[in-house]
Amino acid sequence: MWKQVTITAVLALVGLGCQDTGQDKAPKTASLGAWGVETRFINPLIQPGDDFFRYVNDGWLESAVIPEGLPRMDSFISLSLRTEQQLQQIIEDLPAERRAPGSSEQQLADLHASFMDLEQRETQGLTGLKAGLAMIADAANHAALLPLMARPGFPAVADFSILLDPDDPSGYRLFLSQSGTGLPSRDYYLSDEAPYPALRDAYVDYVAATLGRAGAGASTDTARAVLDFETALARVHWTPAQSRDVIRNTHRMTPAELQAYAPQIDWLALLAAADIPEPSSMIVSNDTAVRDGAQLFASASLETVRAWMQFHYLDGFAQYLGDAWREAHFDFHQRTLAGISKPRSLDRQALQFLSHYLGEPLGKLYVERYFPADSKVAMESMVAHLREAFSERIRENPWMDQATREQAFAKLGAFTSHIGYPDRWHDLSGIRIDPADLVGNIQRIREWQMTDAISKLDEPARDWEWGMTPQTINAYYSASHNEIVFPAAILQPPFFDPAADPAVNYGAIGMVIGHEISHGFDDQGSRYNGMGQLDNWWSAPSRQQFEARANRLVEQYNQYRPLPDLTVNGRLTLGENIGDLGGISVAYAALEKMLVDHPEVDQKKDGFTARQRFFLGYAQLWRALYKDEHLRQLVLTNPHSPNEFRVNGVVRNVDAWYEAFEVTEQQVLFLPPGQRVDLWQ
Repeated sequence: MWKQVTITAVLALVGLGCQDTGQDKAPKTASLGAWGVETRFINPLIQPGDDFFRYVNDGWLESAVIPEGLPRMDSFISLSLRTEQQLQQIIEDLPAERRAPGSSEQQLADLHASFMDLEQRETQGLTGLKAGLAMIADAANHAALLPLMARPGFPAVADFSILLDPDDPSGYRLFLSQSGTGLPSRDYYLSDEAPYPALRDAYVDYVAATLGRAGAGASTDTARAVLDFETALARVHWTPAQSRDVIRNTHRMTPAELQAYAPQIDWLALLAAADIPEPSSMIVSNDTAVRDGAQLFASASLETVRAWMQFHYLDGFAQYLGDAWREAHFDFHQRTLAGISKPRSLDRQALQFLSHYLGEPLGKLYVERYFPADSKVAMESMVAHLREAFSERIRENPWMDQATREQAFAKLGAFTSHIGYPDRWHDLSGIRIDPADLVGNIQRIREWQMTDAISKLDEPARDWEWGMTPQTINAYYSASHNEIVFPAAILQPPFFDPAADPAVNYGAIGMVIGHEISHGFDDQGSRYNGMGQLDNWWSAPSRQQFEARANRLVEQYNQYRPLPDLTVNGRLTLGENIGDLGGISVAYAALEKMLVDHPEVDQKKDGFTARQRFFLGYAQLWRALYKDEHLRQLVLTNPHSPNEFRVNGVVRNVDAWYEAFEVTEQQVLFLPPGQRVDLWQ
């Protein structure tokens, strides 16, 4: 289900170097190069119009190394590594005297201790999981397994979630969506082309070994039956591209209608097992997959569904158990599927774990120590500047009629932005964290999360609640809230550098802001009005004009080939590609306006004009190296295009890029003007 979309973005001028902030406050030099771009990595032997991504980043691509334990290296990872050092210092400095029971300091310190205590993990073995395994083993029939599918940590053929009601986002609604598979995407189950058959064989081996290690006595035949069951699920599941379609994924049903639609599962019994009150209606996403998944569950043998549930229950905790469990989990999920040869150090794993399970308490301490108040003020001004630029693009849009234009203005005017950290934090003080019980800690946190989510059904919309923690290197747009959110950690170099050239900042963090604003007007975000409701506010002619341009963008990206046997899915990545193209277009418009007010920025630096530096900053932000296995997963499942095409695929549609670098029709990236997609130029 399309809920929120994450970062690529655009920047404004305030706080970008044209503002007198005082010599004692402003950094002396940029973090990257002399003015924000590492020009030493530019390859003058490559024509910008042939491969702009490689032209800007060739030296970096040849010299950069993917860090041990990670599947890629890029700007996000670079900043994440720096942020982890800050988080590590916070953990090391947690004062013992402030660790009152239920305090953030106590919970973080004790959860960290439970994660780091490998000896305790080995000693406890499967103790914390025995009750759950016994409930699966003791189930006399399929109906007895249903209550388990409603509990945290157990697999299900259909997942429940609590989200804002798309018709009335002042409150929440229960959502139901497809689930039940363990491999990254349908292709891993259904394709007979390499490498998928070998990966399926590895999965069977991993399933058998996992069940055998738990004493379940499973054979390879049992593991193969689990794979066959999941393959049947994958066959009826919607593709990632289909799952983006917000209209098709919003099928409202009453419980009685759902029961008639998918009668093989007692849905009210499932809700009761989760302590979810019977709703007047619910939203069924991937409706045919939910229906067919219920039928497949009911028709599979009891032995198979037991083994399937046991495996996924164990696999969900395996990385938190003893050595043999952790090593096997890493070998399959990281080495086999993602191409990672060695795990990260235990202390770095611990930080990822803490950010996942106690992310808000850790984020609150991070903000208190590392997020300067002036960064929030500067970013608020930047967002306002970019909104103004986007408003001008709407006003000057040649293909949008006046009625739709007025609605677009209304939606943009209703946008809200949140920067740095939330105004309110969740109260987690009631969660008991035991320094000697890692599995129990995870179970208690998951139970709290589920209880908290269910409680939303009786509450008005939580406008204060964020979908990311402050230490997250990302940003997002939420259609239901009509809001853009920028966590504290991303407001650092290479995304935002007050000491860098303003033109570079416009191409970097500037692009992040513009990208997120553009999501409100992409192929799915445009289905929502300014109040966060699903609403067809477009006139038919304007929607047709928009979709014609969007379809041309799909066709362009369908041609890009990140791996020899794999092309980008232009339909899956359409929303992000629109965000990228809209973001860079609006950021460039803001740059042009700034250059009028600040002509001193228009001076050349190292032979590059301000307009060239804008595009250099953009391309530098998206430099990336991938493990092939990880890249395959991203292409098949992720709505973002690989970074090479986030650069080359975007700039070739921007007239200003052609002018800045004098790109001619003899060059590889050249598109005739009539073939360029002009959404917001």
